Amino acid sequence: MPRIFSISQTPVTTHAFNVDRSQLAVSLNSNDAQIFTRSGSEWIPAEMLTEHDKVITSIDWAPNSNQIVTASQDRNAYVWQQTPDPETGKIVWKPTLVLLRINRAATHVRWSPKEDKFAVASGARAIAICSFDPENNWWVSKLLKKPIRSTVLAVDWHPNNVLLAAGSADMKARVFSAYIKEIDERPAATVWGSKLPFNTICGEFTSAAGGWVHSVGFSPSGDVLAFASHDSSISIAYPGGPVHNIRMPTLPLVTLTWTSEDTIVAAGHDCQPIVFSGSDAGWQEVGTLDNGSYAAGSKAGPGSVGRLKTGAFATFRDADSRGQTSSGTADTKLTTIHQNTITSVRPYAGEPGQITQVSTTGVDGKLVIWDTASVSALTGRMAAMSM
Repeated sequence: MPRIFSISQTPVTTHAFNVDRSQLAVSLNSNDAQIFTRSGSEWIPAEMLTEHDKVITSIDWAPNSNQIVTASQDRNAYVWQQTPDPETGKIVWKPTLVLLRINRAATHVRWSPKEDKFAVASGARAIAICSFDPENNWWVSKLLKKPIRSTVLAVDWHPNNVLLAAGSADMKARVFSAYIKEIDERPAATVWGSKLPFNTICGEFTSAAGGWVHSVGFSPSGDVLAFASHDSSISIAYPGGPVHNIRMPTLPLVTLTWTSEDTIVAAGHDCQPIVFSGSDAGWQEVGTLDNGSYAAGSKAGPGSVGRLKTGAFATFRDADSRGQTSSGTADTKLTTIHQNTITSVRPYAGEPGQITQVSTTGVDGKLVIWDTASVSALTGRMAAMSM
């Protein structure tokens, strides 16, 4: 049974948990990052991180060093650490500036596995690979640029701490080397290559029907890359091998995470987490974590798809075909738990390769914890599409 929390009346742009899941950092579509603390079955607002001038687009919380990194449309990123306040002695979150050297919005940020670097995607057709400079007490960046032709929308680190996957609005998913000589040990050879100087292109894959690449993710071993595109497709790429593409009859996916070496959970504008499974021989959609029976007031049976079956879609269809309009709110209630786009899905419980629970947040202000084993069939979708 999913655990459902109403975090806010406003959209949750991004979310990240601390290591023991007792605290949650979110951006509520504003320039502040809010930290919530778990209290029984509720999340209580605890602290506010205020330094950015524009909307925070992405947050990541390093599990071991307990550092938070935030990226924003104001072209800046900050690393937050807990330190005693010199006047009161109270433990507070203190920001450290990051010299990103970009002239467009920062769009996505992720810590590397060893937490000695992080990557910041941007609208400046570049990715900033940031590392700490102890002499000046700030974070400095080196930029991955070529051959990116448009806004970078998502990044994800390979387990070896050197390779970085990136998806961008030029319809490409790429694998770069983010090797920094002063920080990284010489990496062992992988399926992506052996010679890895900074900005080496180790793989490049094109969206099947030319959609922006919204999300990318390495498998737990790092040997496979998945990416979701705005053409309502998800692709699974094997370096030097096949690229399996699954075209969805629904709305586009915008976020994904691997739960095991052969399973992916992805979500987006269709308001429900969809599960995919496969191997190098082939991939397929196997179901959803939302069986349609959890939403309050839902009249639809298990498997009914959310937005395409009811809500705005149904209202428009009735007005178009029957001349009917609805003044009530019942017809706009989706059959899914999330009542709007899911913006972020992240591992919640388990180990890499054996994720047992994932968390999602969305435009409806909800946080939902899902059991990855609870997969239901998606039976209602094709009927909805054919109406």
